[in-house]
Amino acid sequence: MWTTRNNILKLLVKFVVVGFVSYFMVTWFFLRKRKTSASLPAFHSNKTFDNLFLYDGISLFQNKSCSCQNMRGMQVYHLHTYFSPDEVKFVRERRKKEMSHFQSRHAPKFQKILLAVPDSPLSYPIYGVEVMPLHTILIPGLKIHRPDDEIYEMKLQVTLGTLNILVAVSHNVVQGRGEKKLIISSLKVAFLNYILQHITYTSSIYQNHAVDVVTVELSSHKIQFPVVIRQPHIAKLYDPGEDKKINSMVTICTKTFLRYYKLLLLIESIRRYYPNITIIVADDSKTPEKLQDPHVEQYFMPYGKGWFAGRNLAVSQVTTKYFLWVDDDFLFNENTKIEKMVEVLENTDLDVVGGVVAGHYFNFKLLLEEGDEEGHCLHWRSGFYYPLEGFPNCTVTGGVVNFFLAHTEKARSVGFDPKHQRVAHSEFFIDGLGTLLVGQCNDVKVDHQKKKISSDPKNAEMQKIYSTFRTERQNNIYYKLGLLYFKNHLKCFTRK
Repeated sequence: MWTTRNNILKLLVKFVVVGFVSYFMVTWFFLRKRKTSASLPAFHSNKTFDNLFLYDGISLFQNKSCSCQNMRGMQVYHLHTYFSPDEVKFVRERRKKEMSHFQSRHAPKFQKILLAVPDSPLSYPIYGVEVMPLHTILIPGLKIHRPDDEIYEMKLQVTLGTLNILVAVSHNVVQGRGEKKLIISSLKVAFLNYILQHITYTSSIYQNHAVDVVTVELSSHKIQFPVVIRQPHIAKLYDPGEDKKINSMVTICTKTFLRYYKLLLLIESIRRYYPNITIIVADDSKTPEKLQDPHVEQYFMPYGKGWFAGRNLAVSQVTTKYFLWVDDDFLFNENTKIEKMVEVLENTDLDVVGGVVAGHYFNFKLLLEEGDEEGHCLHWRSGFYYPLEGFPNCTVTGGVVNFFLAHTEKARSVGFDPKHQRVAHSEFFIDGLGTLLVGQCNDVKVDHQKKKISSDPKNAEMQKIYSTFRTERQNNIYYKLGLLYFKNHLKCFTRK
């Protein structure tokens, strides 16, 4: 009896001791944690934080909703205010619906972040696995780094394709061949690794661009890596001819309205330096006048159809690799070297390169900040991003003046919105943001005809009528700002 009582007392003492030890250990742990937490550095203040990531006066830290701050010397446009209070609600609803449809078509197909797991016994590809729709590839880089001390079972699973192996093994070793889930069992790591070297992925859907995720499980370990399903673009090549002359590579495009006397001066100046180059003219004059030049293609439009509609028409008829855009009141001179622009586009990844008009550069940057449901923020800033490597007279920028050489196919993919009938230019580069890479060179120049009233009564009258179309009224400005709000899903726009 005493022995039993002693044993119970000893057991109680042990519980008390363990309890005290546990209490002190937990207390020590939390005190240490509190001390460690207290020693962690604090975040920067909001002002310091914003200043850390400034670019041209704009805080471009991405994981925050944007806003357009009104600062000195800056024009700020809050775009929803250019609609009446009665209509803005309905405009916002329509825009939300259209944006949802746009995102379903153009947003990245896979936005999940895949994190590398620590201490994984598996090596696997983390980037670069790509397959064409309905095609099959070998999955590279799969390997186990473990000794032969247990039976291994590995599971591989995909969503948009199927898995298979190129080696002939029994069903007991590999299950699920040709399906979305593959199970491999083996006693030997070397044998399992041999099978892993010969696993195939087959895309089972036809999409131009999608991302599948391969999930691999080995005992308690689980890893994932992406497989990009991409249909390559079919080539669309322009033959420059054996001699690769400028006439075979470049077409000059312009749009004219009423001002034939200026257009004729432009053509005359072009012929001094490029006698046979093709010139395409889009013409929406009221009383068309036929141009007498064997290398001029003149396309007539309804009267006053508009500025960007004319650009679209002219560029749609280009059959050369590049087109040079000029206004109908420019003048070529000895520094209008189209060949220099061609050299830039032939040797860089630029899509558009601009020049200088009458000493004016007019190059600008476009900086887009991601916003919320109300829209994004776009900032227009004069200048350029950085010098163009290999071309000391050129820079990379966001937009250029109305004198530029462009890749025909790339410019067509953006297009010129025919809603802009009177005054527009930057809108082309805004629509091309994310599609066009733009440069500017200060050693290719063109002149601008003087804006004096013609002594010829007919020309003076045409100039007067032209000016009424050219002058931008307030309702036109509001309309353009409304387009930025709806079409480009912007909530605000700043310019400096």
